[in-house]
Amino acid sequence: MAFKPTRYQLVNVGTGRIFEDGEWTLADPQAPAPSLVRAQYANRLFTPREDLDGLYRYAEWLPIKRVLKHSQAPVTYKSKALADYLGMENLYITFSGYWPKIGAKMATCSFKETEAYSVCARLEKGSKEVLVVQSAGNTARAFAQVCSDNNIPIVICIPEDNVHDMWFRKPLRNCVKLVAAPRGSDYYDAIALGEKICKNPRYRAEGGAKNVARRDGMGTTVLSAVEAMGRVPDAYFQAVGSGTGAIAAWENSMRLQEDGRYGGHNMKIFCSQNAPFTIMYDSWKADSRELLPLSPEVSRRNSEVILAKVLSNRKPPYSLAGGLYDALKATGGDMFKVTNDEIVYWMLQFFKLEGVDIFPAAASAVCALSKALEEGKVQKDEYVMLNITGGGMLNATKKGFTIKEPDLVLSPDLPAEEIIMAVDKLW
Repeated sequence: MAFKPTRYQLVNVGTGRIFEDGEWTLADPQAPAPSLVRAQYANRLFTPREDLDGLYRYAEWLPIKRVLKHSQAPVTYKSKALADYLGMENLYITFSGYWPKIGAKMATCSFKETEAYSVCARLEKGSKEVLVVQSAGNTARAFAQVCSDNNIPIVICIPEDNVHDMWFRKPLRNCVKLVAAPRGSDYYDAIALGEKICKNPRYRAEGGAKNVARRDGMGTTVLSAVEAMGRVPDAYFQAVGSGTGAIAAWENSMRLQEDGRYGGHNMKIFCSQNAPFTIMYDSWKADSRELLPLSPEVSRRNSEVILAKVLSNRKPPYSLAGGLYDALKATGGDMFKVTNDEIVYWMLQFFKLEGVDIFPAAASAVCALSKALEEGKVQKDEYVMLNITGGGMLNATKKGFTIKEPDLVLSPDLPAEEIIMAVDKLW
């Protein structure tokens, strides 16, 4: 049976204007000020699809035109060992990674697969345009795998220093091209590179946080948790680089509130960053909607120092309407900063207690939860969702892996024409 595209409209968060989605709308063309747009689904009730597999179980709340092969959904379970260690009664772990023991089989070990399967399913089948994605690592690996499996042409821009994150269990198809900003660059340099490529209409910007498909794909973590809990969590914990996943969690919590069957309470959003790369933490603690100044030089230096490299976006969607600042304010949430040493500690503790390896960013979220408990910001009997955004690499790679080397290394300072010409030659 053919899949029928999900019915929805777009809402400008800042103004409330409702309008129809174009082929690939990333912002309201009539917006008087920067604002995210949000999907408003025809089906206002949370209705998992029993007839669809993997992530597409949640297709009623995904802005998609089709379904793709090999998708996996996050898996949520009630923790015992970590919960006991922290003295908690209702800790639920939403795990996105490769851990077959609990049914988690994301080949790239990251919740970024949730956004890749949603974004790519928003594309029309047979589109002649080439998707362009910029990433610090995990997003790149997820989009590369999904596009390779489904034969979707894509250009992925990353900092060359993060090429070690481009590991795969088997070589990718030629539809995936990797373009790197030179060593010493950071995530923002990769963003700049992709923006220049997209000056040619052949290339379509994926859009990052502005893409409703990206956010609603990531928001399936909350849907997984609610299915396991039977209610909206009281609190949500996640490490953030851009904050897109936390914004997505907030958006789905509001949809669930509107549904009314899972509790009418706010889900508090708690986020963490890896010190010294703490631009959103610093801005939040200063009660500033605007991001505090951060020079490219300091950003690059700080991104080199942190263990959780994926948490290094110096221009995240924090300030605009519907961004992370609004999510934290609306839910009574907070932010924490976590050191490298604390990340190592919680990576080891999680492995010891829960039995699976997790990525540094996920360990940052575990540390934030421990700090919130110590500071009394979360009570030990509350229902808490801990978003473990990546793990299981030891399981996934025990039979070996291959690294996808860059097809090109280009400076983002080059003129757009030179960059486009070089990328065009890859095809």
